[in-house]
Amino acid sequence: MSRTALAFMSYVNEDDRHDNGWMTQFRERLSGEVRMHTGEPFDIFQDRKDIAWGQQWQDRINQSLDAVTFLIPILTPAFFKSAACRDELERFLKREETLGRSDLILPVYYVRCPVLQDKAKREHDKLAQVIAARQYVDWTKLRLKPLSAVPVRKALAKMAQQIVEALERRHSGNVIEPKETKAAPAVKIGPPTVVVDAWHRGDYTTITEALKVVKAGGKILVRPGFYSEGIVIDKPVEIVGDGERNDIVIEANGKHTVVFKATVGRLANLTLRQAGGGKWYGVEVTQGRLELEDCDISSQNRAGVAIHDSANPILRRNRIHDGKQGGVLVSDNGKGTLEDNEIFANAFSGVEIREGGNLTLRRNRISLNGYVGIWVYSGGGGIFEDNDLRDNAEGAWNIDPVCEREVHRRGNKE
Repeated sequence: MSRTALAFMSYVNEDDRHDNGWMTQFRERLSGEVRMHTGEPFDIFQDRKDIAWGQQWQDRINQSLDAVTFLIPILTPAFFKSAACRDELERFLKREETLGRSDLILPVYYVRCPVLQDKAKREHDKLAQVIAARQYVDWTKLRLKPLSAVPVRKALAKMAQQIVEALERRHSGNVIEPKETKAAPAVKIGPPTVVVDAWHRGDYTTITEALKVVKAGGKILVRPGFYSEGIVIDKPVEIVGDGERNDIVIEANGKHTVVFKATVGRLANLTLRQAGGGKWYGVEVTQGRLELEDCDISSQNRAGVAIHDSANPILRRNRIHDGKQGGVLVSDNGKGTLEDNEIFANAFSGVEIREGGNLTLRRNRISLNGYVGIWVYSGGGGIFEDNDLRDNAEGAWNIDPVCEREVHRRGNKE
């Protein structure tokens, strides 16, 4: 019996025909992307009528508990109405429970599904509840783009990396072994995804309300609207904009727009504005590892982002601009990694590092700031690689000579 990793796609044939064989192209691309990451073949079975599907399905579901097998459900409204798709998902959930895992089902959210978005509808569908509680790949904005488009290729690469990480967990032994003497427990329903909609079409109308009730590990989807509030994140949650970023605005006056003080969390695809009214930041990270991705951040008071007290966030592909003081301030032993951000048009420095702060900056465009691109002093340090630091008012750098030995520079444009 083969121990090679493989996957099964679960989808509705009519959906594939309507989109001119998209699922087939997706399967081929994802299979190739995983091979690129592992150097080994990764078969994805697609056609239920293929004899190979039937043989492999029976072997993997009923017998081969130690073989690494994934299910990739393509989520559309028809998926939840398909008896075959529901049966495959239910059987695979039981297999996951038997193996003590929760990382072998990789949902692709292909077309908006009311049963996932509507809390009332979701309450009557256990499978929808299970899927909503999981991290899924949101393809609703990518569906009409060619598979060769850069955003699509990035999404495929990210999904392939999920598969690789799951394979590594299996080989490292960090998996709970199945119990042989007891029946597998019933499927557990994890923290649900909740929807915030300013137009009263979701579960809540403010993010603050949603944060009060969402459980650790949950996800908050924020639909387009203007949200006049400052939010405090004190538990591990994801808050993700569900729509065009510029249409999803969180603005605070007289307070920080976001305060992060949890162990882990994620903010993505949001516009975050600090509108003044005191000594406040756009985003203040006080501890833990926040993943801050694809956001537009500005501040009419202090810096757009402040990192301190040993916090260690990751900032990717954000626009951090028009800070009344600076773009990013790191102090009091704050750490972090900034990759592929645009940090521009801030009144003072683009990035300021002091008092034991230490940053890794890679491939950022830091420009048009009122002082220098990067300012390091009073015990600050960092690794600065392949950043574009041109077009700042006072040049690329101001690094205190005392800090030079804590600073490593390579490949930057000045």
